Amino acid sequence: MLYLFSYSDLNHSLFVLLALFFVLCYEAINGFHDTANAVSTLIYTRATSAHFAVMMSGLFNFLGVLLGGLTVAYAIVHLLPNDLLLNTNSKNALAMVFSMLLAAILWNLSTWYFCLPASSSHSLIGAIIGVGLTNAFTTGSSLVNALNIPKMTNVFLSLIFSPIVGLIISGVLIFLLRFFLKKKKNFYRIYMTPLEREKKDGKKKPPFLIKIALILSSIGVSYAHGANDGQKGIGLLMLVLIGIAPYGFLVNLNASKKEIIYTKNTINHLYEYYSKNKDKIIKTINHQKKISNITKNYNYFHIIKKIKKTKLLLKDIYNYNELNIQKRFKLRHFLLSLSENIDQTIHILNISKEEKNFLKKSKEDILKTIEYAPMWIILIIALSLSVGTMIGWKRIVITIGEKIGKKRMTYAQAMSAQITASLSIGIASYTGIPVSTTHILSSSVAGAMLSDGDGIQISTIKNIALAWILTLPVSILLSSFFYWIALLLI
Repeated sequence: MLYLFSYSDLNHSLFVLLALFFVLCYEAINGFHDTANAVSTLIYTRATSAHFAVMMSGLFNFLGVLLGGLTVAYAIVHLLPNDLLLNTNSKNALAMVFSMLLAAILWNLSTWYFCLPASSSHSLIGAIIGVGLTNAFTTGSSLVNALNIPKMTNVFLSLIFSPIVGLIISGVLIFLLRFFLKKKKNFYRIYMTPLEREKKDGKKKPPFLIKIALILSSIGVSYAHGANDGQKGIGLLMLVLIGIAPYGFLVNLNASKKEIIYTKNTINHLYEYYSKNKDKIIKTINHQKKISNITKNYNYFHIIKKIKKTKLLLKDIYNYNELNIQKRFKLRHFLLSLSENIDQTIHILNISKEEKNFLKKSKEDILKTIEYAPMWIILIIALSLSVGTMIGWKRIVITIGEKIGKKRMTYAQAMSAQITASLSIGIASYTGIPVSTTHILSSSVAGAMLSDGDGIQISTIKNIALAWILTLPVSILLSSFFYWIALLLI
């Protein structure tokens, strides 16, 4: 971690520390903003005490960040074009970083204050979009190139459709519970609210098996939240550090000799593959040139040229510290560009399953030493998220637990919502899709209550929907405004 400051003067080092502080604040706010997603059902069904639920959620959020991988993290990093921050001077990079962070933090705190379960993911992505667009306006560059459009499209689609999926799956689970358990003797218990349980059975706690199911599903949501939202924090921090301290984070300076040799071997195998399939690729490109936009930016000879340049750059290199800053920049640019070319190759060519698997594996291998995160970054993000989880959670819990449905949640509704959220977010984390934990859980609760015929509070749903609709444009405008002001001041 100390090498973060080894190339900096005092002022730059202070800005780096301040940027780290802002990222950790964002992640802590994310923690207490989203804690309700995991603990509200436990608290309102009386399965555990509030303090136990929050402590447990904090622990499994920590583990989720620690073990969740980096696929979502780099989905966040690549929302901006690969080299946008690197092509600016250090002052502009700092302006971008603080504009993004301040916009996301302000909106998250505002929605938390008004007890609205809005999406931290939306606010972060909106802030990144705002910076990208403002940079395009101020530099006179193309708006099309201001953002990584394919990555942005995938993220938008996931954020739009994931709440709809949550609502449907949760409603289906309620239906299935009724269908398969209707002949069971104690079936009625699962459809009790805690108050009904206390009045009818004289017990405050849910039945044992229901309690276990609620706790396990809550653990699932906490872990999945850590894996998905924690990775966003890791991605944000890596984006920040690549922008303001590129000398230390363009490539993994701790990559082993074995990893670097493996990267070289993969590059060699790619060269052999493209050389062997030269005629096939050129013929396909010429055939599709008039009907496919993707082929306009796809050139066989450019790919071969990049592979050769990468091979030359890595010749006799077994430690990335031997590369100067310009060569680290070139290596990162070449490898990211090759990964995009591999995606295009898979999309354009009619290739066998074996070839497709080879190319996908090659892409993973060449990115291993640039799509990384030091362990200290993973640990401080995990700690920030888990600590944030343990504070400030009450405001959103009230909205989720009491204000979505017209009645209090039953045990079945709580389980359905939690199981839906944990599975949906877990799958999204595994596949590298950044989704909103808040929106999935909120829509799952609504889906369960609608399926049961209990109805929902329209005023609350309107407020949540309004926050959902406003988050992106407000975050875009805030970060754009802050970045514009910063550019005037520097």
